[in-house]
Amino acid sequence: MPNVTPLIQPDTGEPGFGVYLHWPFCAAKCPYCDFNSHVRHQPVDQPRFISAFLQEMKTMREVSGPRTVTSVFIGGGTPSLMEPATVEAILNGIADYWHMPDGIEITMEANPSSVEAERFRGYRAAGVNRVSMGVQALNDRDLKFLGRLHDVADALRAIKLAREIFPRMSFDLIYARPGQTVEAWEAELAQAIDLAVDHLSLYQLTIEEGTPFFALHKAGKLIVPDGDQSAHLYEATQEITARFGLPAYEVSNHARPGAESRHNLTYWRYGDYAGIGPGAHGRLTKGSAKIATATERHPETWLDLVESKGHGIRDEEFLDHEEQADELLLMGLRLREGVDLARWQALSGRSPDPKREEALLEYGFIERLGNSRLRCTPAGMLILDSVVADLAC
Repeated sequence: MPNVTPLIQPDTGEPGFGVYLHWPFCAAKCPYCDFNSHVRHQPVDQPRFISAFLQEMKTMREVSGPRTVTSVFIGGGTPSLMEPATVEAILNGIADYWHMPDGIEITMEANPSSVEAERFRGYRAAGVNRVSMGVQALNDRDLKFLGRLHDVADALRAIKLAREIFPRMSFDLIYARPGQTVEAWEAELAQAIDLAVDHLSLYQLTIEEGTPFFALHKAGKLIVPDGDQSAHLYEATQEITARFGLPAYEVSNHARPGAESRHNLTYWRYGDYAGIGPGAHGRLTKGSAKIATATERHPETWLDLVESKGHGIRDEEFLDHEEQADELLLMGLRLREGVDLARWQALSGRSPDPKREEALLEYGFIERLGNSRLRCTPAGMLILDSVVADLAC
């Protein structure tokens, strides 16, 4: 793998405070998706949801205390089904409950099938300055296989609009699709890099339990690339994106140096974030405790809970230092910059097991960056779960 330019946004030990808001509705459910998304055949009562979002923000603010927001992410579902006025009300609410400086990263997800120029301009006027689009493939056959409602022409139009309207733009692709060769993926990836501005998210297709693809795969009707072929596709992804100036800064995310997703870096650097909306997760520090929150997934049930209790939180767990250390390791080793060892040691109360670390170093799965950081090598990224499990023991 070519040398990767160091990040322009180094880990300063202050991972930031993000606000994540989940819009749970989609026009259709994709067969690979296990996200909390729901299809409604009647119009969604957006004013009612605005009121509930604002109420849950108030509750989260009571937990978090005063904080300065470093990024906002509106995900889903398909947030681009929202009216621009809904997005504006949400962002105004965040600014009311926390300090939100001018110019911070405000990302919104969009699907090409729901993109309209007027709506995009409305989102931009509301304050959104970065859009992340679920393109997923750049050929019509595979878009149909993935259950997407758009075709390539829709995707290209949406990308063009996003480049014209928003200061920053990213889009997703899914690879390791059935029958996909390395050569075909390299050609598709080269086209994507040509279309991209400064960021791409490139995910291997995974078969998630509870999805239609899971049932097809279990029945032998859906064959995905085996481990070796998936590894070849992953390695080609790393090599090509690095060669064209969008190196991986995380397992599946690629950016020109300085254009990394600020919000996602907050997750991976184990910062705090408020999770608002149906099925949203959060991590909030209160005093010396870290609280993990998860809200009710079903949208209408979440609404009823918020309107009766002020929030839709179903699960609230106080994480001890060992649990926090494990999460820090799990998240941080996804990053090319690796983990701050001093921070991990302060939480866990110990150093990595010398024998396990020595074995991983000897096999070339991890490397030390001086005495301060530990990271996975490209080979280690291929077996990331195993590396994390070894180091966490």
